[in-house]
Order: sequence, then structure tokens, then C-alpha cells
Amino acid sequence: MQGTHTIALVGNPNSGKSSLFNGLTGLNQRVGNFPGVTVDKKTGVCKLNSERTVQILDLPGTYSLYPKSADEQVTYEVLLNNQHPDRPDILVVVADAANLKRNLLFCSQIMDLGMPVVIGLSMNDIAKRKGVSVDVDELQRLMGVPIVKINPRKNKGISQLKKTIADIIDLAEPTTRTPFIDSKKHIADWLEELKEICSVPSNYAALHIASNHLELSYLTAAQKMRITALTKEAGFNKAREQADEIMQRYKKIAGIMDKCVVEDSPLKKTLRSERFDKILLHPLWGNLILLFVLFLMFQSIFWLAEYPMDWVEQGFGALSGWLSDVLPEGFVQDLVINGIVAGLGGIAIFIPQIMILFGLITLLEDTGYMSRISFLSDRLMRSVGLNGRSVMPLISGMACAVPAVMATRTIQNRKERLITIMVTPLMSCSARLPVYTILIGLVIPDKSIGIFNLQGIVLMGLYLLGFLMALLVAWIMHLFIKSTERTYFLMELPVYKAPRWKNVATTMVEKAKIFVVDAGKVIMIISLLLWVLASFGPPEKMNAISEKYATLIEQQPNNKVELKKQRAAEKLEHSFAGIMGHTIEPLIRPLGYDWKIGIAIVTSFAAREVFVGTMATLYSVGNEATDETVREKMRAAKRADGTVVYSLATGVSLLIFYVFAMQCMSTLAIVYRETRSWKYPALQFVYMLAIAYLCAFTAYLALS
Repeated sequence: MQGTHTIALVGNPNSGKSSLFNGLTGLNQRVGNFPGVTVDKKTGVCKLNSERTVQILDLPGTYSLYPKSADEQVTYEVLLNNQHPDRPDILVVVADAANLKRNLLFCSQIMDLGMPVVIGLSMNDIAKRKGVSVDVDELQRLMGVPIVKINPRKNKGISQLKKTIADIIDLAEPTTRTPFIDSKKHIADWLEELKEICSVPSNYAALHIASNHLELSYLTAAQKMRITALTKEAGFNKAREQADEIMQRYKKIAGIMDKCVVEDSPLKKTLRSERFDKILLHPLWGNLILLFVLFLMFQSIFWLAEYPMDWVEQGFGALSGWLSDVLPEGFVQDLVINGIVAGLGGIAIFIPQIMILFGLITLLEDTGYMSRISFLSDRLMRSVGLNGRSVMPLISGMACAVPAVMATRTIQNRKERLITIMVTPLMSCSARLPVYTILIGLVIPDKSIGIFNLQGIVLMGLYLLGFLMALLVAWIMHLFIKSTERTYFLMELPVYKAPRWKNVATTMVEKAKIFVVDAGKVIMIISLLLWVLASFGPPEKMNAISEKYATLIEQQPNNKVELKKQRAAEKLEHSFAGIMGHTIEPLIRPLGYDWKIGIAIVTSFAAREVFVGTMATLYSVGNEATDETVREKMRAAKRADGTVVYSLATGVSLLIFYVFAMQCMSTLAIVYRETRSWKYPALQFVYMLAIAYLCAFTAYLALS
């Protein structure tokens, strides 16, 4: 029969939970938000057997059942609230066999909530290399819940885990078990009343509600008032109870470890990860290696993508030329070639670079090196008022600022979280990559400096420029925003692992799909809208131009091709798009931009990558040579005085403008959602635009 059960995965960070989620669900996944909050909710569908399918919910990782961040608070509320829409039927606790003592603390807390539990014992190969041997049968007997050894990265233990879950679902009555720690002293009238108020089955769940009822969003004001009165009357002390509970749990866990875990002597040989870390986390060599890795990454984006990008560009150029031959001249030809094909070309040409960027980022995450970047950057972050926890959102900002801003929820200190949110959009996201690529190709020579490509060096420089400006702005904000909170950066470094090439390939394909579907829709809509604005204008003016050139063509038939080009250019300049561009041109002329660039700056506020689609449309509408590529048309563009539009000064100015400017409506919207105020996105838009304008103006003056 078809099941409707929900299975939730919980566990410590870096325990293998995400790998298990991918192993159970494959590509049957979706990402949304938990009701009422902006925390990611990853769900998927898993077929347990031929008769039963279940929903898998991947809850945010946490080290204990006491929440310290927004992500952990979500996990906490899902587990405590019986009426939560994502309330699971069974919990799979992923426990790291190589760090079993700490993981068993969280396991024991989950077990005492009174819900069906299965423990998935992961990282067994790493435990073996560390000299740790676990008697799984004995551990299962002592813990009192099913335990399955798993290795999701190699697809081991998944079938057994599915069978165990199916067996629990098929039980008519779930097996009752003894609580992990003795809670007899808490059996009192006030606790029973609290259980009734909140409809929770276990004493332990009731004790958690007693401890944190003021922070639980699902409780009503009346419930909170009644619980406050009960705990005050009973003399309940949250800190004392929590300390007592942890001591009891660790005492019992120590006994369990003695009976079922054997560890080699502390003098055992050093793990490969520890040997690598002596070099990769060294204050000098570690940072030099980090810079080299980033340098190599940006070189690869140009080097690996060069040929597929050329093929795509030439293919669309040939397609436009062929369509101009087969389609009758007129409205339909203009719409198809200059509206649809130009827009599609502006999307497709950058798919290779998007895939390569995300493939390399996934490679760094999968091997465990991304966490080392956070560790290495902690001292630098502290010098500007942040800490290493801010590094992950900033690095995520290289992919997209929207999830990066959401990732700041793991930062406990409100001041540090706010500053990180405000500076994250300065990191160059993948949406800027198409803009960088086309402009670098126009104004930076494609030559080598030794074994390195000059264009790749410039690309890395742009990313570093955004990062350095983020640090500078963070330091300034740190001086002005006052806070008495103190935080400490503690993190667990995952062991180094061989990359899962299937996972890397899947991520590359999925990100390309997202770019084509999400960004592509925006680019196509704006490209078609621009085609309309660029093709039509005030009727009297457009008719006058048509009549003027009809007469000239009749008078100069031998000059027909050149006159048609002039007619297209003049119509574009007097179209609705041209009028808009000329209106804003006085504001951007000091930066070296013309009215076409002005239109692109305005339209790319919807999404930065729209810049390329805008250029493709504008230069297609204004240029009859439809077999040329977008870059060739832009390279040939001239001003009224005959000088090239995209000179070195203009190109560099425009590159710097896009490094700093807040050209993204989606980011402003997510900043509002995270801060619950329009004050911060407004400030973000203004300060980033001011920096972009001043720096672009300075660069143009210096290079003119």
C-alpha cells in the first residue's frame, strides 16, 4: 500500500545526514521554507519497498536538543510541537561512529521525546582508521532502539535502513521503551498539568517546554502565562535542570562506551586528515594554498569554458544568419531573430561557466576543504568585527546572495549576523559572471602571463575586490553598531573525503537547470519587453524616419545595405527604449557609459545577468548584420565622435560598477525578510550604489 508517513533525519553537523538524505531520495527532492520562517526545508520522496513510499524530511543539524540558532530552533519546534505540519512519524538519528560519545548525547535526548527512533551509524570507515571498533549488536541492546550501519556515500546500509523503517511502520503498536535517564523525580502534579496543556506524551518533552516555553512560537500567550506560573510555583530552575540532565546522560553514555566501544592507544598513527591539516591550516602555508586554490578555480572558469562558450556563441550566430535568410523580412523575422534568438543566446552562452563554477564549489565542499576556509578566515573576520561563522555565508554569496543571506541564521550574535547580511551582496555571485565574462572578453587581451591567462587573473581580481570591500564595510559597520554580546567560533572540521563525482555532476546539471529556468525566464521576458520598446516609438517620429530612408534608398539604391543599417540605428535611438536611455544618460556619462549601457543597468536590476540579454537585444535591433555574435557587435559599437564605446576605461569602469552595485531585487527582498525591516535593504541599496558610482568614476578618470 502507498504510505503517507514522514521520516525525519536528525543529527549533528558533519555526521553524514545530507549524504543519507541524497541516498534515500535521489533526485526526488525539493527545497522550500518551513511554515512561518525563512529556514530551508529539504524534503524528498523515498520508496521503501514495492508497496510503500514515504516522505523524507531533512531537519537542520544540531549538536543537542537545546537550540542556539534559528536553524536549531526550527528542529526543536518540529520535534516538540505535536500539531506541527511537518511533525515526523519516525526519527532517523544519524550518528558519527568516529565521534560516538558526543553523538550519543543527542541520540539519547531524541529517544526520550517518546517518538519511534532508528539510529543510522555512519562514518564507520573513518572510525576504523582512527582505531575505534564499535560492537553494534551490543550498542543496539544497551540503547534499546534499532541501529543500522550506513555509508551513504557508497550506498551501503541504505536497503537495511529502509527495511527497518518499513518494519516500524508496519507495527500496529510501537514498542514502548524505558527512558534513557531516570526522570522519576520530575513526576509531579505540575509536570502532568504542563503535559496536558501542551499535549506532549513524555516527561522529557514537558521539561523542555518548561525550560524554553517563552521562545516556542507555537505556544499561545495564555499557555506561556500558565506554564510560567507553574514553573515558578514549582521552583523549576532551567540551568540547574539542564546541567543535571547532561551529567546524567554522559554518565550513562560512558558506561555504554565501556561495554561496546574499543579504542586503540592514544599513540595510534595520525589520521590522513590530521596530517593534511598540519599543512593546509598552517598560518602561512595554509593561506598561500587557499589563494592558489581560488586562483586555480578562476583560471579554470575561463580555460575550461572557452571552447563550449565559443561553440554556443557561433551556433547562435549561425542560427540568426540562417533565419534571416529563410524568414521573410519584416515583423516576424525581427521578433524571432532580435527578440527570441538574441534572448536565448544571452542565456545559453554562459551555461558552461555556471556549471564549472558550481562544480568546483561542490568539489571543495565534498572534500571537506570548505570548512577549512572558515577556520583559516576566522582571524581575518575577527579583525573586522565578525568571526569564522560569517565566512560560509560570504563564500555562499559567490553562488547566490539569496541563500547566502539566509545562511546567516547560524550566526548567534545579532550584530555579527546583521553585518554579515549587509556585506554579503558585495561578494561576486554567479549572476555577475556573465557580465564579467563578456566585458573582460571585450577589453582585456586574451594573452598569457607565464602559464596563467590574463583574463582569468582579472576575473579573480574582481572577486577579491568584492571580498576586500565587504571586509572594509564590515569594519566600518562594526565601529558604528554597538553590542555587548560576545561570541566564540567553535566548529568541527570534517575529515577529508574523496569527492563524489556523481554528486558533482548532478549539482552542475541542477544548477544549469536553475539558471536556464529561473534566470532564463527573467532574461527572456525582459529581452522580449526590450525588443518591443526598442522596435517601437512615438508613431510620428518612427514614420518620419521610415519615410526619410525610403526616399534615400530610392535615391541611392547602390547604398541600400548601409542605409538600412543607419535606419535601424536611428529607429532604435528614437524608440521608447532609446528615449529611456537618453533620459538617464546625463547621470552615467561621467562613468563613460552611453544610453544603451544605461538601459542595461536599469533592466539588470531585475537580475544582474539580464545585462547580457539586454545587450544582445539592443545590438540586434540596431544592427542588421544578424550573423554576428553579441561580442562582435559590442566590439564594433562606436560613439557619435567615432570612438569605440567599449574602451579599456569604459570596460573597467563598468566591471567595477557591477562588482559593487546592488543590482538584484531578489536579494533586497530576502534581506527584508531576514531583518523584518525595509530600513536595512534601503541602506544596502544606497551604500552599494554610492560605492559603485564613486569607484567606477575614479577608474574611468584614471584610465581615460
